[in-house]
Amino acid sequence: ENNPFVTMGKLRAFIIELDNPQGVFFAGNCVSGRLYIELDAEMNMREIRLKFKGAANVYWTESRTTGTGSKAETVTDSYSAHETYFEQRVPVFGKGVGMGSENSLPPGEHFFPFSLQLPPTLPSSFEGGVGYVRYTIKGTIDKPWKFDHDTKRPFTVTSLLDLNTYPNATSEVRNLHQKYLCCLCCRSGPISGLIKLDRSGYVPGEMIPFNAEIQNMSSRDCAPSLKLNMVTLFHATTSTKTTSQEIIRMNHQVVPAGETEIWTDRIQVPPLPPSFLMGCSIIDINYNLELTIAPSGPAYDLNVPVPIIIGTIPLYSVVQQYQTQYETSLQEQAPPFAPPGAETSLTQLPMPPPTYSECVFGKTNIREEDDSEHTRGEMDYAPAYTYYDWSKQSQFNLKI
Repeated sequence: ENNPFVTMGKLRAFIIELDNPQGVFFAGNCVSGRLYIELDAEMNMREIRLKFKGAANVYWTESRTTGTGSKAETVTDSYSAHETYFEQRVPVFGKGVGMGSENSLPPGEHFFPFSLQLPPTLPSSFEGGVGYVRYTIKGTIDKPWKFDHDTKRPFTVTSLLDLNTYPNATSEVRNLHQKYLCCLCCRSGPISGLIKLDRSGYVPGEMIPFNAEIQNMSSRDCAPSLKLNMVTLFHATTSTKTTSQEIIRMNHQVVPAGETEIWTDRIQVPPLPPSFLMGCSIIDINYNLELTIAPSGPAYDLNVPVPIIIGTIPLYSVVQQYQTQYETSLQEQAPPFAPPGAETSLTQLPMPPPTYSECVFGKTNIREEDDSEHTRGEMDYAPAYTYYDWSKQSQFNLKI
């Protein structure tokens, strides 16, 4: 039996249940649920408490060599930074609620309801390896003279990034690079790459149509590809680390020597955290779409990136396009999707309600320093992000 929520002995089950089973919240929302305990026999304890926590953490190490020759040694430097958004302990039974320090629960099932009002501004949940923004609820049965029992439940906070508040989100973006391939015998002509998007702002689930032009005036065949990249900056107190992650790649047929190719296609944005990670000062997120032209043989690739913004509220102009496409009448529309705290004039237009999809990067282990090997609950977790599937006409006719 591998159920992570079940322990041996008296404690049959120790689970944090959320009223919102998806576990996705906006800043300002109320997180409510109950702590469920099932005992086979009476259990003595000081108290049962919950800890609600929202925090960002950055940590990495770098090795360097000092000295020379026989005096050379490797030194490892650690870099870190931390931000706490909230941390609240709430006793639900025993000492903390005025019952003294010697208490017991009889065998059977026990439920302890809880609710937490989230602060009005919070950064989106993010799991980035070197750093994270993480929101958790931890339940503890505090036992005298014995190991405590712990259970943990992560939840996702999604912050709003309204593309309509970024003037450049509707602007065309383009980039052109070229390079020469040097040969020993002769210098061949240049290879050049142009990439063009009609706008820079998108939401997860949307298609990004792109136009690329590959001019191969060299003497070698070239293989073009297009990548969606996420570039993350982790700021420690004394240093910054940058990581680049390829999210999706599309490959195109080879462009022969001396040929020019026009490549027009589209690429879909998967579930991702919004750009910039607003509200977190120790992690920054940026995205780009990058045309790469790889010459055959030994040579450096030509990379042509353009910046894009990933938001959580789509552009009105895009919503209107889809509405025209499906011939829906504005008069018959349901109220717009408007999460709490949305300070935009969303009432002007009906919005398709988003769904929430697990991050494209998948699950990560969220065990922390204050967790023991006995901590139960969800230790493998992936944040969920807003995702719009506009291929479904029903999304525009949903009665909210």
